[in-house]
Amino acid sequence: MSRRRVPRPVQPAGEVPDDTGCTVLHVDMDAFFASVELLRHPHLRGRPVIVGGGRRGVVLSATYEARRAGVHAAMPMGRARRLCPQAVVLPPHHEDYARVSAGVMAVFRSTTERVEPLSLDEAFLDVAAARRRLGGPTAIARLLRDRIADEQGITCSVGVAATKFVAKLASAAAKPDGLLVVPRARTVEFLHELPVAALWGVGERTEETLLRLGLRTVADIAHTPVETLRRALGEATGRSLHELSWGRDPRPVHAEREERSVGAEQTFARDVDDPRLVHREILRLAERTAGRMRAAGLAGRTVVLKVRFADFTTLTRSRTLPEPTDVTRVVHATAHGLYEALGLQRARIRLVGVRVEGLVPASAQHRQLVLGERPQGWREADEAVDRVSARFGRGAVRPASLLPPPGAEGGDPWAAAAPR
Repeated sequence: MSRRRVPRPVQPAGEVPDDTGCTVLHVDMDAFFASVELLRHPHLRGRPVIVGGGRRGVVLSATYEARRAGVHAAMPMGRARRLCPQAVVLPPHHEDYARVSAGVMAVFRSTTERVEPLSLDEAFLDVAAARRRLGGPTAIARLLRDRIADEQGITCSVGVAATKFVAKLASAAAKPDGLLVVPRARTVEFLHELPVAALWGVGERTEETLLRLGLRTVADIAHTPVETLRRALGEATGRSLHELSWGRDPRPVHAEREERSVGAEQTFARDVDDPRLVHREILRLAERTAGRMRAAGLAGRTVVLKVRFADFTTLTRSRTLPEPTDVTRVVHATAHGLYEALGLQRARIRLVGVRVEGLVPASAQHRQLVLGERPQGWREADEAVDRVSARFGRGAVRPASLLPPPGAEGGDPWAAAAPR
């Protein structure tokens, strides 16, 4: 997807778009993390808000008021603060994002069985089979927008088109809080006005090559012989860009793409060499990761530890468990064991991460009974903590070792900078 904003076409007032054959929808939440945070802080609506970590962290999301100042996701926090010094910076609450995402996906699945999630906040839908029940694609898109606003309290933008590629471009052009239909007969007209960077597969280097060839718009690519594109860009890229420039995208909407992993990682506010601080962070991340799995109804078999050193060298270690788990204690014990096995001695560490792979639905998990095991155990304790956190906020209950040291002011002095 383009790094630039797709121009928003002007549709004549009162025009009813022809959505015949346009059964592919791309639905994308607007500034998702920031929008969910505003549910906690409604008094901040209309103000620039940034969701992210400390100065060595990155921006996870920003409201459109902050984006107008040049702030965008993945930007270093220090630069974001300089561009928009009046912005309110909020820490992320990933459990809230997982909960709202689950609600949004439930709306999608109640509309059509053919839902292809791309991330927590966006998905492709094929609504061909829902037309008789819910109306045409445009009517379905409006219904989705209304339900998400009513049930989740956030806004989304929807692109309606004949193909996935064009639907995603249309949703980007509709942002924020908009709906754009690209009629099948006007697909080429819509595409040919866009810059070359709007095409999938055009990164910075490919864009530089295209500009050197004098190709600035999608129309320029469309009218360039495919052999010329292949020689300049390679066989696969050249042919793909030529096909996309004419709106040809045969890929269907795949129902339910399986999530591959759930995890969290943090960059320390400064490089650390104290194993106690790393152990605390591993516990914090294991707690967060297991909580996300439970919120998403998932369990996993493989625990992965990631360690990045001060010189940016990165190590990963993993261990596969006998059976899937979503229990914080098990995830933490495994990650802690992986760290101890590294045998690090006062190494300066910049980042640490924990994730779980090999995911399966938690409902399909078979729990092995152990002789003498108590009927109520660690999983039940986790569920109790989840209920308290849902009511009183994350951090209302936490392991004692994660409490700030006595006399510490302003929270945890070891708090890391860039939660993801």
